[in-house]
Amino acid sequence: MIKESTLNPADASYRKVVPAGDYWIHTVVKGQVFRILDLEGNQAADTLFFSAADPAERYSAVDTIREQRNVYLTVGTKLMSTAGNPMLEIVADTVGRHDTLGGACATESNTVRYALEKKTMHACRDSYLLAVTEHEEFGLTKRDITHNINFFMNVPVTPDGGLTFADGVSAPGKYVEMRAEMDVTVLISNCPQLNNPCNAYNPTPIEVLIWDAA
Repeated sequence: MIKESTLNPADASYRKVVPAGDYWIHTVVKGQVFRILDLEGNQAADTLFFSAADPAERYSAVDTIREQRNVYLTVGTKLMSTAGNPMLEIVADTVGRHDTLGGACATESNTVRYALEKKTMHACRDSYLLAVTEHEEFGLTKRDITHNINFFMNVPVTPDGGLTFADGVSAPGKYVEMRAEMDVTVLISNCPQLNNPCNAYNPTPIEVLIWDAA
């Protein structure tokens, strides 16, 4: 579902450009709205969510899919936690659907999917591990890297229940916007993937914006 935001970027209390292949970690407070902006189009933003009060409670793909009865995420989707609590709600979306099944790329999966020599290429799991290592204040460790959402990524489900990686459906200036229903720690890996068309084989920057609650 396509729905444009009424928020003005000039009024945002926080703005940060995240380079291709880099990570972003930040606490978004209940009531704040944050936007992930695809600056150049067809980029994939692999995103994890944790309760800021208790990181053991985190985003659950299973509970989110069950509650909304849809494998794709868009306006109106409530992102559910492992404890069955709504963490965020998607309130604006100019792309229309986002993947929560494909998972984050890793050096191991690059080897299995593509070729042995791809193992040395940077991957989203590397970004996640670097983030939790460099930011111990969030209370996260390697074992907390679990289900993620691939915003802007196009992963069609085949008739026999398989997954395929297809060209992105985003474009320059497209975005997704969420309102926090609790204080959440957000960890984004701005995907460095070069082996499939999730970002048109050309990783590019994204921008993150936050608006305070009205």
